[in-house]
Amino acid sequence: MCDREPGSCVPSGRTSNNMRLNRAFTLVEILIVVVILGIIGAIVIPKFSNASATARASMLADDLRTIRTQIVVFKGQHVGVSPGYPECDTSQAPTEAAFIEYMTRASNAAGEIADPGTPGYRYGIYLRSIPVNPVNDKNTVQIIADGAAFPTEGDDSHGWVYQPSTLKFHSDSAGVDEYGKRYFDY
Repeated sequence: MCDREPGSCVPSGRTSNNMRLNRAFTLVEILIVVVILGIIGAIVIPKFSNASATARASMLADDLRTIRTQIVVFKGQHVGVSPGYPECDTSQAPTEAAFIEYMTRASNAAGEIADPGTPGYRYGIYLRSIPVNPVNDKNTVQIIADGAAFPTEGDDSHGWVYQPSTLKFHSDSAGVDEYGKRYFDY
């Protein structure tokens, strides 16, 4: 019994410090929680990294579809000449600089280039800029000359591979997606 005020008595054999210690977590309980969180993390983290790879592959497919479509539109508006030939002259060797100029600036039917909004230059802009390949983080374009063999796989030396004479435009990415399809074959 306690002859002090009600509620101020501590049961025999226990001090207020012991009561506080009994309400704390034990080391074993903390270790169990840490192990459970580790297991959950091991399950969740691969899902997020897989989602990232899937997003990059989807973005690559979308970029390729957009670029290929714009190349065909350019060719249709420029008397059957593909972008990449300087001055739209197919007797000249195609260049990366000419391809980028034609895709990102305004032009007329004769293939002359000007800033967007210039009177008489009603074609373009086909792309705001050459997109960065989401798989290898490069936006350069390897131009394959007329009659030259087109590569059969990506080597990550450029963002893209393009042959104006055949309209082939591919990702220059090595590797495969989560389903085993080569990025080059997108």
